[in-house]
Amino acid sequence: MIFAAGLGTRLRPITDSMPKALVPVCGKPLLYHTIEKLRESGYDQLVVNVHHFPDMIRRYLADHDFGVQIAISDESQALLETGGAILHAKPLLLPCEEPFLVHNVDIVSNLDIAWLRSQTPADALATLLVSERETRRYLLFDEGMRLMGWTDTATGQVRSPYPDLKPELCRRYAFAGIHNISPRIFAAFEALHMPVRFPIIDFYLQACAQYPIYGVAAPGLQLVDVGKIDTLAQAERICESLLPQAQ
Repeated sequence: MIFAAGLGTRLRPITDSMPKALVPVCGKPLLYHTIEKLRESGYDQLVVNVHHFPDMIRRYLADHDFGVQIAISDESQALLETGGAILHAKPLLLPCEEPFLVHNVDIVSNLDIAWLRSQTPADALATLLVSERETRRYLLFDEGMRLMGWTDTATGQVRSPYPDLKPELCRRYAFAGIHNISPRIFAAFEALHMPVRFPIIDFYLQACAQYPIYGVAAPGLQLVDVGKIDTLAQAERICESLLPQAQ
């Protein structure tokens, strides 16, 4: 599943006239790069959610043959956030016995997705790609890289189902916007009475004491979140370094 519904407010004024998914990097939309990366990694059935300028994304997908099956999860009436988006797409994602990958459209990276799949523990409800990049908000893991909570280093805020969690004793990583998710997550959504609209990180932080949720850090990872104008140049550099493999 590709998250392509976001408003892209930090990329204005570009996103005043197009969805973030169609913002060009190396002459091709972000959506193109994500679809190609997934196709080359062996995925032949994709779900793309839409909200901001949804018809532009529909037209783009209709006009290009990627050689894979692409279904649209329509959120044009209401943006459901990341967790709600997965829940809304349930009819398109099931039946599915193997974990399904969720990939933010604005993530450009050199990640080997097959490697990420190989790092997914059999018991995992979700396996989150994480990185050591500098940020103020970190996910917290134990020594076995099981999720324990979250912290904001600027405010000292901690969120965790473990009331006595000590962030300084945890392994600290930034979430990288790519995760491998077991289809068992839908039963967990129901068990925890998740609403129609919610961020997936909120669910992970609520569920991690009851369900095994892991993080995995890829060695040599180059990744940029194309969330702001000044990150486009970084994305271009990563994209250019990958072009020989993509051609």
